[in-house]
Amino acid sequence: MAKKIDEEALAEAYNRALALEKSGDVDGAVAAYEDVLAIDPEDHGGAAVRIAAMGRGEIPVKAPDAYVETLFDQHAEIFEDVLVEQLGYHVPMLVRQRLQALKLGPFKRLLDLGCGTGLTGGALRDLCEDMTGIDISEKMVEIAHEKDLYETLFVAEVEDFLDDNDEDAFDLITATDVLPYLGALEPLFFGAAENLTPGGLFIFSSETLPEETLAGRAYMVGPHQRFAHAYAYVRERLTATGFELVEVSEINVRMEDGQPTPGHLVIARHIG
Repeated sequence: MAKKIDEEALAEAYNRALALEKSGDVDGAVAAYEDVLAIDPEDHGGAAVRIAAMGRGEIPVKAPDAYVETLFDQHAEIFEDVLVEQLGYHVPMLVRQRLQALKLGPFKRLLDLGCGTGLTGGALRDLCEDMTGIDISEKMVEIAHEKDLYETLFVAEVEDFLDDNDEDAFDLITATDVLPYLGALEPLFFGAAENLTPGGLFIFSSETLPEETLAGRAYMVGPHQRFAHAYAYVRERLTATGFELVEVSEINVRMEDGQPTPGHLVIARHIG
C-alpha cells in the first residue's frame, strides 16, 4: 500500500526549492528538491527533472509518470489556449501539411500517442478512417472525448500501451509533443515498430539544443524541464528499431519566453 504523502511538508519543501532555484542557489535548490523526493518518491512535482535541468544529478531516462499526469491534469482546461494561442504551437498542422505535400495517406488506422485534447486528431481526422488516442492524463482524454474525434480513447502511459497492445496494427502512429517528456527513445521507437503495419508511418516532433549545449550527450533536460534530443541520436535509434527516414524538417516547436524552441518533425517508415 502506498505511503500517504504529507502534503503540507511537501508543499513547504517544494516552495523552498523553487525559491532557492529562482535565487540562483543551485546547491540549496538541489538539496531542497532531494527533500521533496524523500517526501514524494513518485515525484508528482517533477523534482528529478528540475534537478537535471540545473545540470545536477543523473539525467532521468524519462519524466516521472506521476509528474506528467499531474502536470496535464492541472492544465487540461487551459491547455489549448496556452499552447496554441500563447506559445504558438502548430505541430499538428505541420504534420498535416507534410503528409499532404508528400502525398502520403489516406490512412486506415491512426494511433495518436499523447493525444492530449485532440489537436493532432482534429488536424488529421479527414485523412484517417479509424483513430485511437492515448494519453496519461484522464482530464485531457475527457476533453478529447467531448470533441468526438476518436473511435477509441485510452488513459495510459504511451510506452506501457505500446508494450501491452494486442489490437490490429496501425498504418500511422503520431507522437506530437511526446518526446520532450522522454529521454531514452528506444522503448518508444521499438513499441511503435511493434504496432505498425509493414510500411506504416511513424511521425513525431522532438526538441533540440545547440551542439555545444548537448556536448555529445544523446539527450538532456533543458532549461524548461523538457527533454532535448540530439538529432544524431534520434536517427540512430530509428535505424536500430527498424525504421527508414522519409523526411526530417527543422521546425520551431513553440515559443518559450519569447524565443523559438528549435526541433525536428520526423517522418519515418517501418521497414521491419
